[in-house]
Amino acid sequence: MQHRVTLRVNLATLAENYRAVCGLVRPCAVMPVLKANAYGLGVGPIARALVAAGAERLAVAEPFEALALAGLGVPVQILSGILPDEIAPMLEHGVTLPLVSLEGAQAISAEAQRLGVRARVHVKLDTGMGRAGILWQEAPEVIRRAAALPSLELEGLFTHFPLAYESASSFTREQLRRFRFVLDAAAQDGITFRWIHAANSDAINNAPEACAAPFNLVRSGINLHGAFDAAGSLRVPLQPVLTMTTRLAQIRQLPEGTPIGYGQTYRTRRPMRVGTVCAGYADGLPLALSNRGCVLIHGCAAPIVGRLSMDYLTVNLDDIPEAQVGDTVTLLGRDGGQEIPVQDWANLKGTHAYDIICSIGSRVERVFC
Repeated sequence: MQHRVTLRVNLATLAENYRAVCGLVRPCAVMPVLKANAYGLGVGPIARALVAAGAERLAVAEPFEALALAGLGVPVQILSGILPDEIAPMLEHGVTLPLVSLEGAQAISAEAQRLGVRARVHVKLDTGMGRAGILWQEAPEVIRRAAALPSLELEGLFTHFPLAYESASSFTREQLRRFRFVLDAAAQDGITFRWIHAANSDAINNAPEACAAPFNLVRSGINLHGAFDAAGSLRVPLQPVLTMTTRLAQIRQLPEGTPIGYGQTYRTRRPMRVGTVCAGYADGLPLALSNRGCVLIHGCAAPIVGRLSMDYLTVNLDDIPEAQVGDTVTLLGRDGGQEIPVQDWANLKGTHAYDIICSIGSRVERVFC
């Protein structure tokens, strides 16, 4: 038997996207962000493909994600906070840690001394995200005191943008001004950083000033998968890496007036050839596709009729008379001359591509090609 729903990840296209981002931001380096199991796609093959393509460091969100990448021979760093009990095991594995407070710096320094290692940290500034990090107004003093701690190397300085998907955002420009203020204050104290970074995938496209000096590193996540936030612009050509397919389970001829699905949100307006497809919201399809989205069969669009179920959806096959039970159904990706990109699902759901990719169900088979 084969899995009913399959997600194919094209690693060659992933590598091409990585190289395209590198070409756009050069001389900045590009650090792939592979948190949440590479956004649910499967971190092992993706990480190996990116390292083979030239990635020299990787970023994740939490310790177990870092451990999964520890054997690749490149630095791995955690971007978000670190809990007290996580510090020692991360230092033992050489993981680069975020520094989000003076108390955190002191705790990391103490553990590094106890273990006889030198801790590499990136100072995380809150320049307006409001989620985590050192408030930019307080940062010069915190950095000055942290730099004096033993066994602690302030390797990097970084921040994060909440509105980078907006082209020419005045708030993003203000964040950059705040960041430079902190960077200049540190320099006046004789403190410099090897890595200086602010741009995420959205900022790579919409805030080019965050991809030039003094910045020398960018963080690329969703761009590598060929997706981006449609609210902004796209400065670099990217290709989708995902194709999601399933099969046609049943075909029936339903009479006019037949209700379809939970809530009876759709009734046939005429005799209709209706197909039942082996995929539903348990596989990651947004419920918002109900009566609005489509799938591709034999290169043709088949409109979804009725509400999605957990395991199935139904489509109108009147315009695809050649469709047969067992046929391949493309949920995401290209079939013939037609394509359903991730962003189409995101638009219908009123969300962004991250949400769609991270929501793909665990029973969906991941295939890397």
